[in-house]
Amino acid sequence: MKKLKNKAFFIYSVIFHIILSCVLVLVSWQFIEPYAYNFMVRTFSAVDSASDNTVLVVIDDNSVAKYRWPWKRELYGKVFEFLNTYGKPKIIGYDAIFTTPDAENPDSDKKFFDAIKPIDNLVVGFTLLDAEYSDKTKGDEYSQKFYNKFKINIKDNRKNIYPSKYRSFSMYPDDYFDSVKFAGSVNASPFASTGYLILSDTIISLDGKYYPSLALRMYLLLNQTEDITLYDDYIYVDKTGLKIPTVTTLHGLHNYIKFYKIRKQTAFSHKKYSAIDLITSLENIKKGLPPVINPDEFKDKIVFVGANAKAAAITVVDESQTPMLQGHPGVDIQATNLDNFINNQIMHLTNFWQDLLIIVLLSIWTFFVISRFNVFKSILILVLTAFAYFVFAALCYRFNFAVNIITPLGIQLVTMIFAYSYRFIVEGKNKEKIKQAMGKYLSQDIMKSVVKNIDDIKLGGKRANVTVLFADIRGFTSMSEKMTAEEVSMILNEYFTEIEPIITKYNGVINKFIGDAVMAIFGEPIQDLNHPVNAVKCAYEMLKKVEELQDKWLFEGKPKIEIGIGINTGDAFVGNIGSEKRLEYTVIGDTVNLASRIESYNKVYRTNFLISSSTYSFVSNIADVIKISEVTIRGKAKKMDIYEVLRLS
Repeated sequence: MKKLKNKAFFIYSVIFHIILSCVLVLVSWQFIEPYAYNFMVRTFSAVDSASDNTVLVVIDDNSVAKYRWPWKRELYGKVFEFLNTYGKPKIIGYDAIFTTPDAENPDSDKKFFDAIKPIDNLVVGFTLLDAEYSDKTKGDEYSQKFYNKFKINIKDNRKNIYPSKYRSFSMYPDDYFDSVKFAGSVNASPFASTGYLILSDTIISLDGKYYPSLALRMYLLLNQTEDITLYDDYIYVDKTGLKIPTVTTLHGLHNYIKFYKIRKQTAFSHKKYSAIDLITSLENIKKGLPPVINPDEFKDKIVFVGANAKAAAITVVDESQTPMLQGHPGVDIQATNLDNFINNQIMHLTNFWQDLLIIVLLSIWTFFVISRFNVFKSILILVLTAFAYFVFAALCYRFNFAVNIITPLGIQLVTMIFAYSYRFIVEGKNKEKIKQAMGKYLSQDIMKSVVKNIDDIKLGGKRANVTVLFADIRGFTSMSEKMTAEEVSMILNEYFTEIEPIITKYNGVINKFIGDAVMAIFGEPIQDLNHPVNAVKCAYEMLKKVEELQDKWLFEGKPKIEIGIGINTGDAFVGNIGSEKRLEYTVIGDTVNLASRIESYNKVYRTNFLISSSTYSFVSNIADVIKISEVTIRGKAKKMDIYEVLRLS
């Protein structure tokens, strides 16, 4: 029984540990791990410099100081004219959304359109919106028109497809639509719990049609392909073999961004040029003057054009919180995405099963160490383990593979607390006292009482009203003569094993086993005002259990045994008797003797269940009995009535 209880305690403790760990994992993954991810990215992953082949042209503070914001679009046109005519970049990405014509300066718009129309390597930005079109018919026509012009060949091999949250396009003006040849999404979805942008919206969809991000569209154009395949965990570019690991949400398919270190005294990881310098250079060249920027700076380069000005008088901000900066310019993030694809430097994250394996292995190792070493050694080993895991995680981030850092170490701490608690409970300061108590007492209930009063064990006791039950096997001696000792032991053990829980169920305490007999006490040490009734119910259930065992033993070819039960209720001495070195918790007195003698009359009257008149007075309303009048009890001067219990109602 003790082993069962210890096993149950261990199982419950493990279950509690698992539940606590699951709660910690869920909280950590949602609210703590994202911040740890930012730290690890900033410290160990973003240590590489961005490619010098990718540069930025930014409408910055100097630009808006020269030409007041909002800019006429002909100024944008001059930037693109300089790049296309003189710079000769490999490809240009325009990180901006153009949705409304300039009604006050239509000629300026026309100059802009004329400047971008001949550019065959320009990819412009667009965005999808959550809101429905105000004019659904017109909007649906635009969606189809947009798809027909800018679609790429996407094969969808995914098994798990989520519905898109997007409902409409931010619509281009007609002239702008006609002027551009390629478009990519500039949608961005910050992480929900932190607001940090760590994911690139690589593929987004509307009405079941898929569109690439600005960076992915530029990558496809650079490699002269429009064929990609979508899988549940990654995007595959068929021509180049690029495999982009992704996660899927209602916003689309995302890949984790591998950031680069920020250049000194800037907010950019890529080399940046001021847009006003390109405009001035164009004007100088046309006048025959030397340009501010040599056009060769852009030759065969990848160029991104965007805005990020924070002058006192005007703010033109396109930026997000990232692990690198609180205000990371969007145009730099777009350039980073493209560099990731070109250099195949994409962050890989552990999946659920890999995370679970790390947690389980670390928990098992922690429990093993604590169970095998003393406190000092185990703490030292586990501190070194935590340090080693942190170093391992740092190396993983260095090679663009992100593992959870806080969650496994948090689980290790929880496991340490659990393991030490379990160890101290099992092997604590009361270990020797409990052993001594168990040497003096047989009943688990008595043991619990002793442990509760471990410092006050002494000889003596009290008078109490109790019910005493004796149960004896009929014909045990003759049965023993026909069987081996082992066979007899097996039957007795099975019998005692089955009746012990029944006695416990009715608040009884097995005081002792006497060969094939059992003596149980009701009312002490477990306080129970209804002890006569519970004792009778217990005896009745014991007889039913013996009937079940008889059928089982008969099937197994074992002899049939029967038991006789005698019960008496009355006052008795209950407590510790013996010596200071050896105690026995028992009940003594005439009540006990009478219960034993009543049980012996089962042989005389060929009955199984007899109770005294004192017990019957408590159970007369639930027991159907046969009264056996004026029985002579050895040791009693007067005859007395006893009762055979037939059934309980």
